[in-house]
Amino acid sequence: CIHKASCGSLWSMTSPDRRLEPDAPNGKVELRKKVTLLRGISIIIGTIIGAGIFISPKGILKNSGSVGMSLVVWIACGVLSLFGALSYAELGTSIQKSGGHYTYILEAFGPQMAFIRLWADLIAIRPAGLAVISLAFGQYILEPIFMPCGVPEIAIKLATSIGITSVMYLNSMSTSWTNRIQIFLTFSKLLAIAIIIVPGLYMLFKGETKNFENAFEVSNIKLTGLPLAFYSGMYAYAGWFYLNFVTEEVENPEKTVPLAICISMAIVTFCYVLTNVAYYTVMSAEELLASQAVAVTFAGKMMGNFSVAVPVFVALSCFGSMNGCLFAFSRMFFVASREGHLPEVLSMIHVRRHTPLAAVLVLYPMTVFQLFVGDIYSLLNFMSFLRWLFIGVAVLGLIYMRYTRPDMPRPFKVPLFIPAIFSFTCFFMVFLSLYSDPVNTGIGFAISLTGIPAYYVFIVFDRRPKWLQDGLGNTLPTFRRHLLDITPKEERMLHCPNNYGGYCKMVS
Repeated sequence: CIHKASCGSLWSMTSPDRRLEPDAPNGKVELRKKVTLLRGISIIIGTIIGAGIFISPKGILKNSGSVGMSLVVWIACGVLSLFGALSYAELGTSIQKSGGHYTYILEAFGPQMAFIRLWADLIAIRPAGLAVISLAFGQYILEPIFMPCGVPEIAIKLATSIGITSVMYLNSMSTSWTNRIQIFLTFSKLLAIAIIIVPGLYMLFKGETKNFENAFEVSNIKLTGLPLAFYSGMYAYAGWFYLNFVTEEVENPEKTVPLAICISMAIVTFCYVLTNVAYYTVMSAEELLASQAVAVTFAGKMMGNFSVAVPVFVALSCFGSMNGCLFAFSRMFFVASREGHLPEVLSMIHVRRHTPLAAVLVLYPMTVFQLFVGDIYSLLNFMSFLRWLFIGVAVLGLIYMRYTRPDMPRPFKVPLFIPAIFSFTCFFMVFLSLYSDPVNTGIGFAISLTGIPAYYVFIVFDRRPKWLQDGLGNTLPTFRRHLLDITPKEERMLHCPNNYGGYCKMVS
């Protein structure tokens, strides 16, 4: 099964050797529909809520200028994010394919623009983003051990490597256990937030309101900083789109996707606003801005020695974000391979574990490399604006397909003003990036444009040097056999008819 465009995502087994998949329907080796409503909610909440709300939720306060206005921005960003999530709910129910942004851009605007998005994700955005979350995990999981001293950098990177490896292993071995652990980690995050909210609101109801006096004082409000405050807020809510990366594995997606998105966004907005109310009840705006870890400062004031547990909760929160993000990313690479935009091995599924093993592992070497060698934070500064550019393009595609494909089934349909407002918000954030940091944004834009020649070299032109063809012909079959746990005889039986609906078939 060598031709990349005709190679598919599943193996249909007509061989009597049922050991490969004894319980699969019709003998097909496929990604199962194991994402229930609860698991869908845990994916969204678990990836949105990271370390930021515990460590440094001060970008909004700094740029809005007052306590009251910062709470308004938190609520407004939650509503805007809900608009984006509802738009993606329509896209996810009308285009019931996994892959998220990549799939929707592919359906609306064609393969070249979708490949540029995929290219930026593969070479920079996803490895750097995963490495940053993992670094936070490595730091906070070790902090209770090294207190009151600082954690050595080499220890952080080693712990980070162990965290990345464990997440990769978990996602490679079992989809069910990946989702179960994600549910546990999501409840851990919500417990940590409840530990902050409950005593904070208790103090508020006892009359501790001095930090809310003159909360909307006009002289403190920074109108010029409000766009940057919204920029910070939208990043805090980012992650509502990850369920759309795994649509094909969602049970009853017409109902589950919109319901999971709405419930998750309501919970996250509620938690974010009340957490900040609790912070402001106990700490003044000046104390919050001066704190290096807001939740630790809060716990030190309210709970004494219990503040030692805060880094552990932060580490669990980061691990949940790592787990949810990798679960989603791997499905995007899986779908891209199925469309012929990545090597065919990435669209193959392990015959017993039912996981897209190669698609899970593809990020591992680049993430570890960037962790030890690259300047991750600079790379993220270069590329961060591209996230909002392509999300805006995907939501714009929803509006575009309303007119170009009016007969497309739409089990869930939103009023047109919702995607219009959200896409305008995304493009405004891109413009704000260009205005505030034109150099870094320009470099990121240039890096993404390298996807255009890559598209023609790797996708459009099929002719490759003979030495490369010979090398791939000798190494890929052996690699595929070891990765997917099949015998040489079974590997030789793989073939892809030119038009088999995107499926690989194994025949006896």
